[in-house]
Amino acid sequence: MRYKVDLKRFMADCEANYARTLRIFPGHRRLDHRRFALGEPPRHFSIRVLERSPYTSLLEISQSVDDGVPWVRFPTLKIRLYHDAQLAEVVSVARSRNMRPRYDYPNGDMHQPDEKAQWNRFLAEWLAAVLRDGYAIGQPFAFAE
Repeated sequence: MRYKVDLKRFMADCEANYARTLRIFPGHRRLDHRRFALGEPPRHFSIRVLERSPYTSLLEISQSVDDGVPWVRFPTLKIRLYHDAQLAEVVSVARSRNMRPRYDYPNGDMHQPDEKAQWNRFLAEWLAAVLRDGYAIGQPFAFAE
């Protein structure tokens, strides 16, 4: 059976990811990066703005400190924010670029049929964890309500 994109759920995830991202990094239009920590022992992360335009921004979320456990390293995510539609979607993970909404299976790169949806759900869960348990590093700041 061929995988069909659940557009309603995908758009809901992207809408929630946009709202969560803005709560974590409300100054993304004027600041270039943000550092924060999550977990115990703390794992340090950074969000960097790679591109800005009137209607979109491209952010990179990465683990900023090597904690000596390379096999549990957080993947580097690139997130595109669509300000007019108020959506945020994962556009690349680690070294792969331009994720497709659906992949044939099997395929040479071993992508799952719903890989893009899975990465957007991962981002949603991770952002929720940061809002619940994370804290800013460097400048005193509470995540926006």
